[in-house]
Amino acid sequence: MNAPEEETWPMPGGRLTHEDRRRIATWLADGLGYAEMGRRLGRPTSTVTREVARSGGPAGYLADRAQQASDRRARRRRAAKATEPDERQSEVARRFTEEFATLLAGTGLPQMPSRVFVCLLTSDSGSLTSADLVRRLQVSPASVSKAIGYLESIELVGRGQDPGGRRERYMISEDVWLRAWRADSGAHTEVAAAARRGTHIFGSDTPAGTRLREMGRFFARISDHMDDSDLTHTAAADALTVIAALVHAARPLNADDLATALDWPVQRAADALEVISRRPILSDPLTVERLGYGTYAITPRPDRLSSAQREALGQARPCPRQLCSHRAGRLPHPPGSGQG
Repeated sequence: MNAPEEETWPMPGGRLTHEDRRRIATWLADGLGYAEMGRRLGRPTSTVTREVARSGGPAGYLADRAQQASDRRARRRRAAKATEPDERQSEVARRFTEEFATLLAGTGLPQMPSRVFVCLLTSDSGSLTSADLVRRLQVSPASVSKAIGYLESIELVGRGQDPGGRRERYMISEDVWLRAWRADSGAHTEVAAAARRGTHIFGSDTPAGTRLREMGRFFARISDHMDDSDLTHTAAADALTVIAALVHAARPLNADDLATALDWPVQRAADALEVISRRPILSDPLTVERLGYGTYAITPRPDRLSSAQREALGQARPCPRQLCSHRAGRLPHPPGSGQG
C-alpha cells in the first residue's frame, strides 16, 4: 500500500510568513528534516536552516517570537533604505554629481573631500550622517572621517546632532559661501602682504623681487575686489583721511594722536587704521606700517620703485622755483598757466 503523498505548498516568492513559521515549529516538533520542510514550503533548504538557527534553534524555536524578530528586521531595512540614494535618480543626475566632484578636485580640493561635499550638497535634506556617506559613496568610514575633518577646517561643512538620536549629522550651512568668500579674501590679503615683504627683503630690482612684486600686486587686486562688498563709503573716506594725516604729520602717530588731531573718537581712528591694514591698496603707492607702541608711519611702497630708481631720485635736485613752492606749501604752477 502506497503511503499518502505529503501536502506541498507552492513557493510564495516572498519572505516567510507567520503561517510558514507556525508550520516550521510544528514540523520541528514532529522531527521533520530541514530538506523536507523546504520542499513542502517550496523554499531552499538553506532558507529553513537559517530561519531556525537565528530564532532559537530546533529546541527553542517559537513561531511568534520568530515573526516578531522578522518584523523588527524589516523595519530596520525600511529605515536604512530611506537614507539610501534614490534608485530612481536619473543617470544624468548621477553623472552630474561625479563630474562636479571632479571639477572641484581640479580647483585644488582633494578628491574625497570633493565627493563628500557634493554628496551633502545634492542630498534632499542637506545633511547626512557618517553612515549615510559611507553607504552612498561606497567608501570606508575612515575616508569619510578624514574628508569631513578637512572640509571643517576650511569651513565648508559643519556638524550637528541627529534629531532624536545620538549620531552626528554633517551639513552645509546657509552662509557657507559668505564665510568661504571672507576666508579667501583674508588669505589673499595675507599673500599680498607676504609678497610685499619678500620684495623688500630680496630687493625690487632683483629677479626674485620682481616676481614677488607682481605676485603681491595681483593678490592685492583680488583682495581689493573681494572686499568691496563690506567696505562702506564712510569707512573708505576715514581711511583716506588717516593716510592724509600721516603724510602731513611726517612722523609716526598712534590712534590717540590721530583722534586728537582729527577731532574724532579714538575708536573711529582705530577702525580707520584697521581698514588700511586690511586694504593696503587704499594707500597705494604708499604703505602704512605699524611700528612699536601702537604707532603708525607712512612710507613709499618698496615694490613701486627699483633700487636704481630710488637712488636716481635721491640724487635729483629740485629747481629753485619748485623748492620755493614746496616750502610755501603749494604746488608750482605749470608754465603758461598765467599764474605767477
